[in-house]
Amino acid sequence: MTAAWRRLALAVGLCLTVSVGGATLAPAAPAFAENTQVRDLEYWLNDYGFTEAWKTTRGAGVKVAVIDTGVDGSVAELGGAVVGGTDVSGLGSANGQTPIGDGDEHGTLVASLLAGRGTGANSGVMGVAPEASILAVSVAFGTTGAALSNDDQIAAGIRWAVDNGADVINMSLTRNTLDWPPSWDDAFLYAFENDVVVVAAAGNRGSGTTEVGAPATIPGVLTVAGVDRSKGASFDASSQGITISVAAPSEQLVGVVPGGGYVQWNGTSAAAPIVSGLVALVRAAYPRLDAAGVMNRVIATANPNGHSVPSPIYGNGLIDAAAAVTASVPAATTAEPATLLEEWIRVHRRADTELAPAPQATAQAPVAPAEDPALPGPSLVAAWLPSPLTVTYISVPLMVLVGFGSLVTLFGVGATRHIKRIRSKR
Repeated sequence: MTAAWRRLALAVGLCLTVSVGGATLAPAAPAFAENTQVRDLEYWLNDYGFTEAWKTTRGAGVKVAVIDTGVDGSVAELGGAVVGGTDVSGLGSANGQTPIGDGDEHGTLVASLLAGRGTGANSGVMGVAPEASILAVSVAFGTTGAALSNDDQIAAGIRWAVDNGADVINMSLTRNTLDWPPSWDDAFLYAFENDVVVVAAAGNRGSGTTEVGAPATIPGVLTVAGVDRSKGASFDASSQGITISVAAPSEQLVGVVPGGGYVQWNGTSAAAPIVSGLVALVRAAYPRLDAAGVMNRVIATANPNGHSVPSPIYGNGLIDAAAAVTASVPAATTAEPATLLEEWIRVHRRADTELAPAPQATAQAPVAPAEDPALPGPSLVAAWLPSPLTVTYISVPLMVLVGFGSLVTLFGVGATRHIKRIRSKR
């Protein structure tokens, strides 16, 4: 921890722009807050209906996997929250609770916003789902020596999370590209087929993510954009794109850093766990609802807030936690996440998956000759046989000429005989 981070006080926020072999942490932008009670700064708890939603559920019984830089479960706010974990990099601890890689504070910040328990009745960071459980999956972003590439670490982390009972997976990261590696096809499909909701950050335009990147572009993912304190578009702390599902606060957010202490930060890295926490509340309130139904409740109850939606800025609107857990919502009419991704794979991976049939054993595949074939040798018979050239330019004209000459001859003979007959009659 740097000297600028003080226990029980807010300090300068951190900027976590990390290029990691294709994947990047959706970063937190620098910010500053005066020393004050942390809970007083958590405006989103009231403004987005979470305190009202807690009258119905606080997320108990729901597991949320945080695939990030590791989660320090020893901080006061996360006491008892982390119930399992793993390291997929080979550089962290087996329980996923050792922060690793560039920007290693990131995972703890994310987890505290999602499921922080506070440090007292009115102190410390309270997460939006304060009774949900955390599965910590540590990834070594931007670090050499890892057992797997960052992309493969993420794929492995998703599989581990699913196998260990995750109901929700939070991904506050981006590849900064629209596409993703084929290894993610199977990993995300595995999550969807096992009824897991995957929440992904849209990324931050102010940190170089000018458009939404994967995993936020993967069909079936719940993609989160960010808004400012006044609920307007956050143009620096959020990216834009047609895959955005909903919007959540992404500015002036407070989180816990490893070892304790607080920072105020900006970015969709913080907006995503707020939505993951909301998903946990819905899953706790409606335990029989499948992933598509849970996502439908979050999207259908979003507040357009005077904007035309859906849009590439706000998605379907701003989240409303109270409505999401209490409102009457029609059943989902969209396809299941797995179906959406399967169709994308069928269309876009066609060149890889739909190979042409192999040639029959008796067929000879065309190959380029080693050298030009030899010209045919002279042939006495062939010399007397007509060729296309002789037929076209000699034989046919000669036949026409002979035929014309024959007609002239016949005409002359006939005329001569006719004249002789006439003379004999005289």
